[in-house]
Amino acid sequence: MAMYLRKLSGSTDGKPILVVATATAGTTIHTAVAGTTTGTFDKIWIWAYNGHTADVVLTIEFGGATVPDQNIIQTIPFQQGVFLVVPGLILQNTMVVKAFASVASQITLNGFVEAITD
Repeated sequence: MAMYLRKLSGSTDGKPILVVATATAGTTIHTAVAGTTTGTFDKIWIWAYNGHTADVVLTIEFGGATVPDQNIIQTIPFQQGVFLVVPGLILQNTMVVKAFASVASQITLNGFVEAITD
């Protein structure tokens, strides 16, 4: 089994991704590896920072936006550091991770992907 790290596909040069969207479909964060080969997937880690002057509700659309149980919803406290919002969950088959927040352009997302193949 081989494993290597990649940046989130929505990031430029590994920089934080600004969540601009305030509703679905959100800002694109990452598109998972193509295909459904057994043992080939992306293990995704994402942390959020809130630079606003109040708490902001962040919604992560994990692999789709049409089914509510695919959403991860978390309140991100303001200016208190980074908070883990996607703890190494896996995706494949070009599923997309998107995000939107209750306030535009205040949440930034950092993270990486552990690309795993047999």
